[in-house]
Amino acid sequence: MKPRQLTMMGLGSAIGAGLFLGSGAGIQAAGPAVLISYLVAGTLIILVMWALGEMAAANPNSGAFSVYAAKAMGRTAGATVGWLWWLQLVVVIAAEALGAAALLVTVWPVLPVWALSLVFMALFTAINLAGVKNFGEFEFWFAILKVAAILLFVGIGAALLLGWLPGVASPGLANITTDFAPAGFGGIATALFVVIFAFGGTEIVSVAAAETENPARSVGQAVRTVLWRILVFYIGSVFVIAAILPATSEALASPFAGVLDVARIPGAGSAITLVAVVALLSALNANLYGASRMAYSLSKRGEAPRILSRLNTARVPAVAVGISVAFGFVAAVLELLFPERILPALFQLVGSTCLVVWGSALVSQLILRRRADRDGTVLPLRMKGFPALTIAGLVILAAIFAVGFSNPDSSRQLVSTFALVAGIAVACWIGARVSARRPEQDARDKEPADSAG
Repeated sequence: MKPRQLTMMGLGSAIGAGLFLGSGAGIQAAGPAVLISYLVAGTLIILVMWALGEMAAANPNSGAFSVYAAKAMGRTAGATVGWLWWLQLVVVIAAEALGAAALLVTVWPVLPVWALSLVFMALFTAINLAGVKNFGEFEFWFAILKVAAILLFVGIGAALLLGWLPGVASPGLANITTDFAPAGFGGIATALFVVIFAFGGTEIVSVAAAETENPARSVGQAVRTVLWRILVFYIGSVFVIAAILPATSEALASPFAGVLDVARIPGAGSAITLVAVVALLSALNANLYGASRMAYSLSKRGEAPRILSRLNTARVPAVAVGISVAFGFVAAVLELLFPERILPALFQLVGSTCLVVWGSALVSQLILRRRADRDGTVLPLRMKGFPALTIAGLVILAAIFAVGFSNPDSSRQLVSTFALVAGIAVACWIGARVSARRPEQDARDKEPADSAG
C-alpha cells in the first residue's frame, strides 16, 4: 500500500454510518448539545491516534494494538483486545452494508434492503480477496469522494446559515441558542455512545501500516490529519445539521439529505444520499480489511486456528476474510425476517467496545514508551506531551465510563461490554494454557514406549 493510500484511509476510514446516519440519532438524543459529545469523543480519539502512531511507527504489525497490548500487558491481554476488536468490526461491517442498502433504496428502490445488502457483501468480499494493492487504490478514491462531498456540504450549510442562498431564508442559530440541550445531561450521555461509534474505525490506520511503504513516515502523515479531520468533518458537519434541523425533525433519519432539502438545491438531497452510500461502502471495505488482518495476526501468534493465516495467490488471508464477512450475510437474512429492526440493534451493540480498545491502546503506549525511554530505545515517531497527554486520554476515558454508568441505557451497554470482555479474556487464557501444554504432550507422544518385562 502506498503512503497516499494510507493517508486517505486515515481520512476516510471512520466516515461511514456513524457520521451519515449516527449524527442524526445523536442530535435526536441530545439536541445541539451533541456537539459536546463530539468534542469529548474527538479529543479522546486524537490522543489515541497519537499513541497508536508512535507504536505503529516503531512496530508496524497487522495485529497493531493487539500486539502492543501483548507486549505491554501479556499474551492474554493482547489476544482479548484482538478478538474484541475483530468482533466489533464484524458487527460494523454488517451495519454498514445494511445502512448503505437502506439509504440507496430511498433514491433507487430496485431491490429490497436485505437483497442489496447481500450484493454489497459479495462485492466487497471479492474486492478484499483481490489483493491489498487493489484494496488500497479502491479506498483511496472512495475517501477522496467522501472528503470532497463533506467539504461541499459544510460550504452549502454555511451559506444557508449566513443567508447567502438566493430565495432561501436563513434559519439562523435559533435551534442552538434557544434549546441547546433539550434532554439535559442524560441526552448528552446517551449521544456520547452514538458518537463513539462514529469514530470507531479510525484505528485501522495502525493495522494497515504493516502493508505500507515506509511505515514510520506514512503513519506520521496519517495521524497528523486526524485533528483537522475531526474539526472540519465531524464538528463542522454536525454543527450545520444541528443548526438547521430541529431535534424533533423527521429529516434527521437522513440528516445530510435533510439539510440540502432545506437549502432547496435541486437533486442535492439525492446526490448526497448517494455519496453517503459510497461512504458507508468505503467504510465497509476498510473494516473488512482490518478485521481479516486482525484474524490473520491472531492466527500467526497462535491465538486463533492456523487456517486463518493461510494466504491465497494474491497474498490475502482468504479464510480470515471469509469468517470476517460471514456475519454480514447473516445480518442481511435477519433484515429479511425482521425489517428495520436490525440496524438500530447493531448501532447499540458496538459503541462501548471502542472504548475498551482505545483504553488498551493508551495503557499499552504508556507502558511501552516508559520501557523504551528506560532502555534508551530510539523511536521513529514520538508522541508529544508524554506522559501528560496519555494520562489525559485515560482520564477522559474514565469520565466517559462514569457518565455511561449514570445513564440506565448506556449502563446496560457497558455492563454487557465488560461481560463480553471478561468472557473473551477467560477463553483466551484457557486457549493459551491448552496451546502451552500441547508441545509438551507432542514431545511425550514421540518418546519410545517402555518395554514390559
